[in-house]
Parts: sequence; C-alpha cells; structure tokens
Amino acid sequence: MKARDLGILFDGNPGKFNAITDVAGVLVGHSTIIEGEGKLLVGKGPIRTGVTAIFPCSEKTNEVLAGFFSYNGNGEMTGTHWIEETGRLRGPICITNTHSVGIARDTIIEWSVKNKLLKRQFSWSLPVVAETYDGTLNDINGFHVKQKHVFEALESAKTGDIEEGNVGGGTGMVCHQFKGGIGTSSRILTEDKGGYTVGVIVQANYGLREHLTISGVPIGKEMKEELLPEIQIDKAHKEKPDDAGSIIVIVATDAPLIPYQLKRIAKRVTAGLARVGGYGSNSSGDIFLAFSTAKKLKTEEIPTMNLINFEVLDDRYVTPLFKTTAEATEEAIINAIINAETMQGINNNTIFSIPHDRLREILKKYNRLDEDRFR
Repeated sequence: MKARDLGILFDGNPGKFNAITDVAGVLVGHSTIIEGEGKLLVGKGPIRTGVTAIFPCSEKTNEVLAGFFSYNGNGEMTGTHWIEETGRLRGPICITNTHSVGIARDTIIEWSVKNKLLKRQFSWSLPVVAETYDGTLNDINGFHVKQKHVFEALESAKTGDIEEGNVGGGTGMVCHQFKGGIGTSSRILTEDKGGYTVGVIVQANYGLREHLTISGVPIGKEMKEELLPEIQIDKAHKEKPDDAGSIIVIVATDAPLIPYQLKRIAKRVTAGLARVGGYGSNSSGDIFLAFSTAKKLKTEEIPTMNLINFEVLDDRYVTPLFKTTAEATEEAIINAIINAETMQGINNNTIFSIPHDRLREILKKYNRLDEDRFR
C-alpha cells in the first residue's frame, strides 16, 4: 500500500513504482528476522530486526558519484569519510540495527570478494552501512543479524515494487510513536526541467507523536492520546529520552550531478523530514546519502590519458531536484508509517500502527483527503 491509496495528498509526480527503484538500475533487497515472544532473554530473543540492501546500479560492482550530510550525528554510517574525500561510492549500501553495523560491513566485503569486486591483491573496501536503534522491540544485544541475513538481503535485491513497513532493517523501528520502518517514494521532473528521476528510501525510527504532520495536517496532535495509554513499554525503555531515535535516508537520481551537488541534494532531505515533524533532536542520528547513476565508473577500467569525462548539470537548474528530494522524502516517511503493522516485541513491548480510518477522518476534517482516489 502507498499513502496515496488512502487518499493522502502529496505534491509532485511519482514514478511507476513510487519507489527508489524508479531510478533505473537501483536494486533493493531485504532480510527480515521475526522470532520468539515474551520476556527478553539476551541472546535468545524475542527478535525483531533485519537488513535492507540498496545497490546504486544493477551492474553491482561499479562506482557512482555520491555525497552525504549529517543533520544530527548521533548515529553511524560507515564509509562516509572516503565519500567525503573522493565523492565516490562503490558497491552496495546496507541499513540495519545499531549493534549489527559491524557484521553487515564485514559481510559486504566478503560479498565483494565473492563477486570479484576486489580483484587485485591489495584491493580494499570501505562499505557504507547505516543504522537505527530497534532495542525497544528487539533483543539488540543478542546480535541476531548474521552473515547469512546480510547475504540474503544482498542476493534478493531487485528492481520494481519494494516491500515497506516492518521489513529488513526497519523491522523493529518506531516513528512518531507509531510503528515505523522502511518507506520509499519517487518523483519525476517534467521534460522542461530535465525529465530526471529522484528516488528515496528511508529507515524511519524517530520523533514524538505530537509533531507528526501528514499532508500539512497536525495528525499527531489530533491523535495524541489515541493508543498511547495502551502501548506496553517496560521501565527501561520508558526512561529513555522521549525524542530519542534516528532516520537514515538514501537518495538516488539519474541527474548528472557531481559530489558537491549530491551533498547539496542530501541536505534537502531535511526539508522533507521537517514537513513530517522531524527536527533532528540531540539524541537522534539523522544521516543522509545521495548518489547519481548518470556516470558509472567501472572499477576494472583504467581511464585513457588519466582523464574521466563528465556531463554535469549547471547549478542554475538543480533547484527542481532539491524540491523533489524534499517531496519524495516526506512521502517515503509516511509510506513507512502507513505500511507498518502493530508489533509486539521484547517484554511484550507493543507499538501500534497508525489507524487508517481515523487518519482519513482527520484529513477529511481539514479538507485534505482525496476522496475520489480512495473510492
């Protein structure tokens, strides 16, 4: 389901799948682990976690140009020092839980060796792996993400429709005190603005209920007390900061951009996050990465005369890409919330999904419901 299917109104024109995979060549795969119930037994469960993998291009082993931005840095995205230095991204990106970054990173390297990405004797890899914390629902200190799960996410990556909500790295995540997780969206510019595609995928795990805004409507304030008294949270998690949480956002585009421009694109994620009610709290890890598929750098090729030629979009024409990045980010976050289902995890901690009927009722009250589409 997409948020649009509920009659929620958004700006901009999405692609065929309304997903990051509308950018040609981008692939996404998930590995989801849901096991056990009841009291937390560290090392045994309950388990509510997983891994999401994103390939920038279907060739899988090629480099693309990239840039990243940290809005609030209480989080992790490995490999970003080298991206900042060179503007290059090689191989897949993985998103998982906070304490599984190491196994995901190491497994990407092994996957790269297996797939001959690292061909020379002294080749090296600095994979990109990002995280958000799922310890409210998941036995995060049980280290349940294993090498096989990372391989499953990598090997299952595909184009087309992407599963959203309680899947992959987003399995145990919470967003605006409703169930959160993985969400995606896309935008296609009109031909007079270049006809480029922008796609976004998020792992949403942040925010207070009272700040949740959908289609410009203060949904969180309208629903502030709904379900919250019923949420079962053990004492340890009740005592953490109310605004603790994070969001990872990956932006893809086929526009011919170079690294400093892609960093600018990554910064515009914050505009979409703000539309939904995220403001980058002190305890939040809000880290965003953007890449372009317009120029693929084949790692096995040595450039003639040590030169690489690029076509680059003039900065005077990048503003529409900024706007579509904000739009797609906003919708991707809401898609994550809309698709997520109520989940019970460790110690019977329960996070509820947003009630769709009540959501439509509030949107209608504010004259922000596309009733014709919903019918």
